[in-house]
Amino acid sequence: MSGTFVGMPPFPQAAASSTRDARLRANLTHATHTIRDKRARAVAELADWQQLRAAGAAIKNRTLRHLDHYLEQLEAAVTAAGGQVHWAADAKEANRIVTRLVQETGEREVVKVKSMATQEIGLNAALAAAGIRANETDLAELIVQLGDDLPSHILVPAIHRNRGEIRDIFRERMADWGRPAPESLSDSPADLAEAARLHLREKFLGAKVGISGANFMVAETGTLVVVESEGNGRMCLTLPETLISVVGIEKVVPTWQDLEVFLQLLPRSSTAERMNPYTSMWTGTTDEDGPRTFHLVLLDNGRSDALADTVGRQALRCIRCSACLNVCPVYERAGGHAYGSAYPGPIGAILTPQLRGVATELDASLPYASSLCGACYEVCPVAIDIPEVLVHLRERVAEGGRATVRGEVVTIKPAKGHAAERAAMRAARWAFDHPGVLRAGQRLAGRTRRFHPRRLPGPGRAWTETREVPRVPAEPFRDWWRRNRGPGRAGSPSGGGAGGEAGPGAGGAPREDGR
Repeated sequence: MSGTFVGMPPFPQAAASSTRDARLRANLTHATHTIRDKRARAVAELADWQQLRAAGAAIKNRTLRHLDHYLEQLEAAVTAAGGQVHWAADAKEANRIVTRLVQETGEREVVKVKSMATQEIGLNAALAAAGIRANETDLAELIVQLGDDLPSHILVPAIHRNRGEIRDIFRERMADWGRPAPESLSDSPADLAEAARLHLREKFLGAKVGISGANFMVAETGTLVVVESEGNGRMCLTLPETLISVVGIEKVVPTWQDLEVFLQLLPRSSTAERMNPYTSMWTGTTDEDGPRTFHLVLLDNGRSDALADTVGRQALRCIRCSACLNVCPVYERAGGHAYGSAYPGPIGAILTPQLRGVATELDASLPYASSLCGACYEVCPVAIDIPEVLVHLRERVAEGGRATVRGEVVTIKPAKGHAAERAAMRAARWAFDHPGVLRAGQRLAGRTRRFHPRRLPGPGRAWTETREVPRVPAEPFRDWWRRNRGPGRAGSPSGGGAGGEAGPGAGGAPREDGR
C-alpha cells in the first residue's frame, strides 16, 4: 500500500472489499468495543460531563466566529517568544515550507511525533521526494510505517493489526529503518514495546530536527500543547535543535482557562484516562533548554471553506478524540482505510468532503457512509451534530449548487447516479404539497399491495439488495382514522364512547407496555 490516500476508490467499493476481511472485522470489533467501554466508565465519573461538553462546544464556536483575531494574536505571541510563524494555504505550500526548513538545516533525517495534519497533507512522501527520511515515533504510527501501510484510526492508527501481525512486521522491516528487532521477538505487548523502544532510542538521540503537530494552541501566550501516552512526543519536542510544528488553524483556543475544559474532555473521551500521562507544552524558544529554533506552520487546506458553511463548520470543533469511530457500526465493519482519508469514521465523513470540496467521487460518497443512527453525536465531547452535517452534505452532493472551494465560490454539479434519487424526492415533495394526490396514491397502493415486488427494479435495486420493500397496509391511516375515530364514532372525542376499535388490523395493535 502506498504512503498516501491518493487514488482510493469510493467508499462503497472500498467497504465492499474490507467487510469481507474476517480478520480485520475481528480486530476492529475487539478494539473498538474495549475502548468505548473504558471511555463510558471514565466519563461516568464526572457528574458535570454534559456541562463540560456544552462548554467545549461554546468555546469552539466562539473561537471559530473570531478565528482571524485569535490567529493574529497567536502569531504575535509565538513571534514574541522567539518562534517563527508560516502560513500555508494548502498542502502543497505546507509541504514546500517544511521541506525548505529541513533542507536549511542540512539534515536528511527527521523524527516525528504523531500529527494528523502531516498525514493529511502527505508530508512524509513530500520529504522523501526531497531525499529526507521521516521517522515516525508513535508506536502505532511506527507499525504503520514499517508495514508500508496507512493509518486506519485517529487514536490507534494500527487498530487493524493484531499482535501477531505486528511481531511479523517488526521482524521483517525494522532493520530497514535502523536497529533491527530481536530475533527471538514474541508477540507479547511488553516485548513489542521494548523492541520499539530500543529502535526509537537511537533515532531520538541522533535527531537534529523534529516535526510535530499540536492538540491545542493557546492564543494569549503562543503556547502549543501535545497530549500523548508513550513519551515519544516529549522526546521529539525537547531533544532536536530545530522543531517544526504543522497545525491546523482550527486548533487555536483563546486562553489557558479555555484549555482547562479541553484537558478534561479529551483524555476521558480518547484514552479513557483522567489525564494523559504526558502533556507537553512549549512557548517559543529558550537558550537554556529544548530546541533553539522553532517554526509554526499554520495550515488552512480547506478549513476556511468549511468555516464559510454555517452548518458544516461545526466539524472544525473536532478535538480528534476518536470517540465517534469507536461507536460507529459502519466504521466497525468497514475499517478506516475505506474512507480514503487521514480522517476515517464519522468525523472523516463530514470533514474530508469539506476540506477537499467534494471534488472526487470518493469525497461525494463519504456523506453516505453512515446509518444516521446518531451514536457519534451522543459521544462527541464537543457536541458535533454529525448526522445533521451528513444530511447537509448529502443534499450538496445530490442537488449540487454553490459552495466555497479554496476561497472561490464555485458551482458543484450534481453527482452522477443521483438523477433517480433527485427525481424521486421532487415527486415526493410535489405529492406532499397536493393532499388529494397523496390520498389517492395511498389508496391505490393499498389496493394493489398483493402485486408489490419484494425487490425494486432498475435504480432501486441497490437499495433493496440488503432490505425488503416495506409492506403497504391494507388502507391508509387517514382512512382508518376517519372510519374508527372520526366524528360520531365510538372512542372519538365527540362520540362519547370509551372503547372503539383497538387499532388497524383484525386483531388490533398491542399496547405499548406489551399487554
